[in-house]
Amino acid sequence: MHAMSPMEVFLLALLIIFTVPYLVWRLARTDHWAPLVVVQIIGGILLGPGVLGALFPAYYATVFTPVTVQSLTGLATWAVMMFVWVAGIELDLTEAWRRRGETGTAAGLALIVPLVTGSLAAMLLLRTPGWAGPNGATWQVVLGIGMACAVTALPILVLFLEKLEVLRSAFGQRILRYASLDDVMIWGVLALILLDWDRVGRQAGFLVGFAFATVAVRRLMAKIAEDDRWYISLIWLAACGFAADWAGLHFMVGAFLSGAVLDARWYDQERLDRFRGFVLLAMMPVFFLSTGLKTQWSVGGTAVFGAAALLLAASVGGKLAGVGLAGRILKWRPGEAMTIGWLLQTKALIMIIFVNILLDKKIITNETFTALLLMAVMSTMLTIPVVKPRLTRDRALLDRRS
Repeated sequence: MHAMSPMEVFLLALLIIFTVPYLVWRLARTDHWAPLVVVQIIGGILLGPGVLGALFPAYYATVFTPVTVQSLTGLATWAVMMFVWVAGIELDLTEAWRRRGETGTAAGLALIVPLVTGSLAAMLLLRTPGWAGPNGATWQVVLGIGMACAVTALPILVLFLEKLEVLRSAFGQRILRYASLDDVMIWGVLALILLDWDRVGRQAGFLVGFAFATVAVRRLMAKIAEDDRWYISLIWLAACGFAADWAGLHFMVGAFLSGAVLDARWYDQERLDRFRGFVLLAMMPVFFLSTGLKTQWSVGGTAVFGAAALLLAASVGGKLAGVGLAGRILKWRPGEAMTIGWLLQTKALIMIIFVNILLDKKIITNETFTALLLMAVMSTMLTIPVVKPRLTRDRALLDRRS
């Protein structure tokens, strides 16, 4: 029998990664409650060692060899760096600052309340062993899980707002302002969690060097043609990722910062949308699979699902409570806070990226990662079915000025 070469095994893995989720999404017509990106995340979990790997170990050992996994991990790393870079570019901090009173109140409460409820859930989990990683201090685990419950997945939120046909409306732009401010806080908290006192000099050096480099890059970008900006941007992305990882802050922090300091007006919006769409279509499915390869159930499937349910309640309940409180303070219309809260509780990509970093740094265990991943999937699957009928009933939301 012909033994497959490493390249053949790699291509077979890609064939599985792209074929299985697409067929499920298309044939089962899941788009209303589980868009393709959600099916791809679930597909990554099912194709990993915890499910199909356990049921068919020979398949797993043949397809996902160490060489194949290493190749997929490299591809997934670059894919997610590009995705986070685009998310950074699309942050509209200028508008958020202009409306800082309303934005700060809504975004602040939408972040703080689920952070508290998520942290309380984390402390409850830590009463039993198996959830804290070997390198994770208690405060890092609690803060990390709490922040995972508070995260809003800005890129997925953009896709959902497009699907609901409200992205360019005043209502859609309000939602993006709130999510954008929270996105900045996510990476700030991550930097705090990853603060390494043995590397604090490197980290301080990175931040100082990044500040000077940002001034130079912004001056350069303002002077060159858009085609050149794209190429220079990728060089800038790779450099920031490398420097941040060298400093101990993780390459994803550098990827986000490299986009956040660039102006969206330097790029054609349609071209930026196409680039994000390309990364989602052609690159991110590999990241979802590599994420699924990290799922584990060794503390017991019941315990992991129980933890996921607890975290889901803390995440959704905290987000709705926080946005509801903001609505009372800002005197929003009845029902408005509930709709906004359900949109802002969308998790998926950014949260998965966030907890991937915590897992890579061994702050949390594979079991905690799996519970958080399940929570993110369930949270994201709830969004469209809940929000779509609410918007249909209350079209006045879309006519409200931003």
